[in-house]
Amino acid sequence: MIETRGVPAIVIFGAAVLRDGRPSPSLARRIGYGHAASEALPDAPILCSGGIGRHGPSEAAVMAERLAGLGVDPGRLVLDEASLDTLQSVVATARFVRARSLAGCVVCSDRYHLPRIRLMLGALGVATQVGPVAPGRGGAPLAHWTRMRLRESVAIPYDLGIVLTRRRRLLAEIGEA
Repeated sequence: MIETRGVPAIVIFGAAVLRDGRPSPSLARRIGYGHAASEALPDAPILCSGGIGRHGPSEAAVMAERLAGLGVDPGRLVLDEASLDTLQSVVATARFVRARSLAGCVVCSDRYHLPRIRLMLGALGVATQVGPVAPGRGGAPLAHWTRMRLRESVAIPYDLGIVLTRRRRLLAEIGEA
């Protein structure tokens, strides 16, 4: 087993799996970011977070399969197949970091998604770093990017409000309080 104390976790946040089981373009980008982070931090465990959406298999399983195919040691991969949204993934991430006494996490997601993730993790006391990310829209079509930015403008205050109002309970769940 890899020694992890003092090392951050690499956390890849899920996105849709296509009907045929392949990663959506968003998920493929995030897997790419996670792979780049795995090469930069070869001792870091990798949390693949995302359950089964409209189409199986789970987002986490698709990530793990793709990463293993790219040469990432499967022993580094931990699957969170229970989380169905960003808030659940954040709580799972905080629990993972605390349980392993890790030095925070490197967040791998699309650029528009990073502020919400980092705000919620920060509210739960988890130090974060932005993982590798492509410049600009990262190849996402403008319509998709615009739709996601609009969604985040509503989701950020909503999810942050949930985390802040439930903070004590969430901290107790992740083992801090």
